[in-house]
Amino acid sequence: MFSQFALHERLLKAVAELNFVEPTPVQTAAIPLALEGRDLRVTAQTGSGKTAAFVLPMLNRLIGPAKVRVDIRAVILLPTRELAQQTLKEVERFSQFTFIKAGLITGGEDFKVQAAMLRKVPDILIGTPGRLLEHLNAGNLDLKEVELLVLDEADRMLDMGFAEDVERLANECANRQQTLLFSATTGGSGLREMITKVLKDPQHLQVNNVSELAEGVRQQIVTADHNVHKEQVLHWLLANETYQKAIIFTNTRAMADRIYGRLVALNYKTFVLHGEKDQKDRKLAIDRLKQGAVKILVATDVAARGLDVEGLDMVINFDMPRTGDDYVHRIGRTGRAGAEGLAVSLITHGDWNLMSSIERYLKQKFERRTIKEVKGSYTGPKKVKASGKAVGAKKKKTDGKGDKKKALAKAPTKRKTVNRPKAESLVSQDGMAPLKKRVIRPPVSE
Repeated sequence: MFSQFALHERLLKAVAELNFVEPTPVQTAAIPLALEGRDLRVTAQTGSGKTAAFVLPMLNRLIGPAKVRVDIRAVILLPTRELAQQTLKEVERFSQFTFIKAGLITGGEDFKVQAAMLRKVPDILIGTPGRLLEHLNAGNLDLKEVELLVLDEADRMLDMGFAEDVERLANECANRQQTLLFSATTGGSGLREMITKVLKDPQHLQVNNVSELAEGVRQQIVTADHNVHKEQVLHWLLANETYQKAIIFTNTRAMADRIYGRLVALNYKTFVLHGEKDQKDRKLAIDRLKQGAVKILVATDVAARGLDVEGLDMVINFDMPRTGDDYVHRIGRTGRAGAEGLAVSLITHGDWNLMSSIERYLKQKFERRTIKEVKGSYTGPKKVKASGKAVGAKKKKTDGKGDKKKALAKAPTKRKTVNRPKAESLVSQDGMAPLKKRVIRPPVSE
């Protein structure tokens, strides 16, 4: 029960209003320590309730009587606009019985309107690093009195190249008393370096190992001969699988647009989402999917983080993601909050080794699935290594000696050519009428 936490009664009222009964494992582990004021570094799978795990302690710190706000007191940094908008909604839901106000700063929105909002000084500022830095450089933002900083999906912010931006914004919050860092994966050396720079004596909480991620999701692979064959498999899955809503992931915008066009031509209700879409179109796509106006979303990895859609029970990787972490975030869109889901990855010859690497990273073996109606000739490599990767053709080793002789021996011999004299054209003495051509031959020696 949430009543076990030392939360303000107004927050407990909001929790009850939202029908939150049992806290999730990440909430049970993180909320008490966050309420104590500890810096936290938390690793937990997507859909595990991470947002509430930092929003409730934050609101508990900021709660109080209504008064004129002078300074921004808390900042939440996130990698994408969609995740920032979703986090704002969660903050507003939990703070509905308080006087706490939150503001949103992301790209794709009117800069002057955002500047006007900042002049009203919200208690909590939620945003993406790039646009926040633009306002900071323009003199619209003062973070010197920030008490609490949250970095959500920190690993993704590093993947997107925001490391320096995040570090600078953290330095601007120099007087903060607490920092909370959340991510769905353990990340690499870059994340460890950020933790060292940003957190002070943090408590590390790893709620899920990578191998335990997405336990409620059936993970399958279907082999295909080429991209056209992948499209045939995709169409079969959409026509024959039972699902409420689905996301199809690609690695490129061009492929997302191509698949979207094909599906529209087949009368599927679908939207496409990628980085070239403006904020209005991106918001419309997500809203329509959540409302059920469309059943299918075709997207690049811009939708792989923070997108929480009820009833989304199938994910199709048309292109295999480039890393294990990206795979975790993609399939994390389904099977959320204990629900079941299906994740199908389409694998050609060129995808096999990447798929095998992701299996090793997750310490899992994906289910091999054959669809008779669209079965192709490629069923996987003929031989595989102990690692699961395909065995390539071995190159013959040479010591370099005798290579020239072998090359010369194999080279075709050139035929000797005899220079024969060309025929001369003679003209008549008056220079007008041409005479017959006469070949002048060299004398033959006896």
